[in-house]
Amino acid sequence: MFRRAIVMLCAAAFTASAQSTLPDSAGSKIDAVFSRYARADAPGCAVGVYQNGRIAFEKGYGSANIEYGVPITPTSPFIMGSVSKQFTAAAIALLVEQGKLRLDDEVHTYVPELRDYGKPITIDQLVHHTSGVRDFWTLVQTADMRNDDGYTVDDILRLASRQRHLNFDPGAEYNYSNTGYVLLGVVVQRVTGQSLRQFAAEQLFGPLGMTHSQFHDDHNEPVPGRVIAYAPVRGGGWKMDVWANDIVGQGGLMTTIEDLQKWYENFYAGRVGGPGFLARQLQRGVLNDGTTLPYAFGLEVKAYRGLTLVEHSGSTGGYRTDIARFPAQHTSVATMCNVSTADAAGLALSVADVVLAGAFTAPKPAPRAAGTRAGAAQQALPAIGAAELDELTGRYYSDELDATFRLERAGSTLVLRRARSAPDTLRATDRQTFRAAGMTLHFDAGAHPPSITSITSITSFTVDAGRARGIEFTRVTPDGR
Repeated sequence: MFRRAIVMLCAAAFTASAQSTLPDSAGSKIDAVFSRYARADAPGCAVGVYQNGRIAFEKGYGSANIEYGVPITPTSPFIMGSVSKQFTAAAIALLVEQGKLRLDDEVHTYVPELRDYGKPITIDQLVHHTSGVRDFWTLVQTADMRNDDGYTVDDILRLASRQRHLNFDPGAEYNYSNTGYVLLGVVVQRVTGQSLRQFAAEQLFGPLGMTHSQFHDDHNEPVPGRVIAYAPVRGGGWKMDVWANDIVGQGGLMTTIEDLQKWYENFYAGRVGGPGFLARQLQRGVLNDGTTLPYAFGLEVKAYRGLTLVEHSGSTGGYRTDIARFPAQHTSVATMCNVSTADAAGLALSVADVVLAGAFTAPKPAPRAAGTRAGAAQQALPAIGAAELDELTGRYYSDELDATFRLERAGSTLVLRRARSAPDTLRATDRQTFRAAGMTLHFDAGAHPPSITSITSITSFTVDAGRARGIEFTRVTPDGR
């Protein structure tokens, strides 16, 4: 009994509320949303509700640092992942308002290191993910490098400059690209002579009194109260999941629940930037064919339960974050979690369901069903003989990634071997297309499609991996050694 009482007291200490002007019933319902995180021995979340120019509710649940038993509070600094993009885009929007930049400026004007693809890429297309520039995290993962290898902005710029092709013609499609936002940070630096961190501190965070916010471009820099992120370990327990890199633009913002209220109030008060700046932040992208996208300046404009919602989530290492703003209701919900399994966006909407219960005009959406699609047909796999598979074996090198793939035959299948990953068995969808590990390999059979007839006809393949398409690999040796 005594032990259980101590545990209950510790749990209470890790759900200490700093401020609330909501009814007690609403506070209790929000507590229920985060009940699974109200533990002293596990990571958790912070939540803030901003209404009508003030913090209506703020609270921390769980531990910011398991080793030292430090609770999460509304003043705990979190790394925000892609929530950071709206601040990078805001820096661009502010430079446009100041007449120092145009959205139709060509990127190579500021970043000449980027390869000339024979088609102009504009600042606007980087902002709205319509540039066709390949996503660097996808390239890192395809090359079998690690997310926490310690990358810098210069590393990403060098990787981007190696890419021979775009995913598509600029403006033709929307395809989310972290590379694009790193490039925007470089543009800010080259236009202003200040790093993105310096410019944001001077032009955004300082004027708004966001004293605990920064683009954290040095992961070795101590930050008082910094929240450590975690991922669960199979069989129980936790491991730290904090990436040791210094990339900013696509992410890298460090901030707190209390600081973010000041940022979101600026959408109404306009202390920074003025009306033109505020309107531009909600300017949605438009494709070459006239299609208007939901994506604006690091923000997505959509609807939830009949209300307009402006939102963006973030994910980096074990951090999961989200900010959901309902403009007409002057209400925002911010969630910051330090556990990789948290659904920060779902948590934010669950809090909105409580806070704006009387304002919604539509019911809650049905939960997404887990598992495979009902009734999905099983595709028949082609029968490929051992001789044909042997003709595909060998080492293939990509100078775009500076990476080597080795293909070997194992019985009736091909196996892909890379430097760091466990071997992957490839699944044939036709005689020249194989899939595994989130990648699709398309073989070039030279003059002999669709049936591969000789080992000398196989010279290369390309890899599609979601946010990066057509990565080129050229055969180095045909025998798999």
